[in-house]
Amino acid sequence: MENSFTVKKNYHSKKSNLIFASITMYKYLVIALYFSLSGTLKAQQTYLSPSELAGQLNTVTTMVPFLTISPDSRSASMGDVGVALFNPDANSTAWNGANLVFAEKKTGFSLSYAPWLRQLVDDVGFSYLSGYSKIGKKGVVSGSFRYFSLGNINFTDYEGQPTGSFNPNEFAFDIGYSTAFSNKFAMGVNIRYIYSNIVGSGVRDYTAGTSIAGDVSLIYKDEFRIAGKKHKFNFGMNIQNIGSKMTYSSREKRDFIPTNLKLGVGYKYDIDDHNKIHAYFDLNKLLVPTRPYYLSNWNNSGDSINASSGKAVIIGQDPNVSPIQGIVQSFNDAPGGFKEEIKEWTPSAGIEYIYDNAFTVRSGVFYEAATKGNRKYITAGFGLKFQSLTVDAAYLVPLVSRHPLQNQMRFSLLFDMASLTDSGK
Repeated sequence: MENSFTVKKNYHSKKSNLIFASITMYKYLVIALYFSLSGTLKAQQTYLSPSELAGQLNTVTTMVPFLTISPDSRSASMGDVGVALFNPDANSTAWNGANLVFAEKKTGFSLSYAPWLRQLVDDVGFSYLSGYSKIGKKGVVSGSFRYFSLGNINFTDYEGQPTGSFNPNEFAFDIGYSTAFSNKFAMGVNIRYIYSNIVGSGVRDYTAGTSIAGDVSLIYKDEFRIAGKKHKFNFGMNIQNIGSKMTYSSREKRDFIPTNLKLGVGYKYDIDDHNKIHAYFDLNKLLVPTRPYYLSNWNNSGDSINASSGKAVIIGQDPNVSPIQGIVQSFNDAPGGFKEEIKEWTPSAGIEYIYDNAFTVRSGVFYEAATKGNRKYITAGFGLKFQSLTVDAAYLVPLVSRHPLQNQMRFSLLFDMASLTDSGK
């Protein structure tokens, strides 16, 4: 994966265009900028202890990080929680497909849009369309389409003369099926096609990247009586984007897609017939290898080479592995040991207050370690329901200065298709 992290409208060479465009908007611009300024770990020339390594910037990066963007406003307004939601809707296809089994409505779909990085550019946006329909008493089929437009880039030759323009874009399309094993437990599976075109056509040695991936999700629901009152709990898990590596150039240079583990718990308390409170807590972890620390040889002329294996000596584990092996070793491959490994688990929490099933107020917090990306922000939002239509909005307030997503608003529309059908009779 190329290390370029700025967006420019005019470049002085086609080669520069491709490199800069290839990573534009990936894993947030600020993360990439910090990483660029700090240099790669491979450039380190002195030995560091595990404790010192744990404090080094070492962001876990992947291809097509647009797949990790929260697609809907409800979850976005609660700190990006979503794997164990109560009142699941069409947007649950992105968070936990198994939860659709417990949706109150038989059919529904959702449309969301978020202007992206508007503090930096004015023509980048993320769109999401999803829907589901119940089959019989236990089954649900679902599908979604997410589209990420990276704006327009104008190409020039070495003399600065225009040679054309291109709109880099990425999208993913998936279909899923979920089924209930009991009135408390359900499982879902998704299969996804991923396409990323960031260089255009007719460019030598570069092509669009594609991949096939899948999700496996679980949800368990239960309720308990505490102090004589009923309290409901959800426990969810989703392993997303289990699939093949991607490349924009050659088969020999392939990189991981963002295989991701989501764990979550939800709590519901009915104050009375009209007032309810839901609280959620999620943990996220990318299931891809962490960049190791490469030891340098005694005269600082390159990596230290193991005479028997012919490979560079590293602290951590070799990241050049298969996707399945990458999932396994991602739990124990950080060069800084457990202290660094624990920083790769990203917590988020959210809460929503619901009045009369018609008006909702939400808030949340998202916290990522400074050495793993430094995304820290609080969120807020609301939801309004009008018969068959629900409108959700979210707003992000960063906790770090000069955050590229500050002052961002996003909106979602949810449609209850059964209500629309019934109203037409």
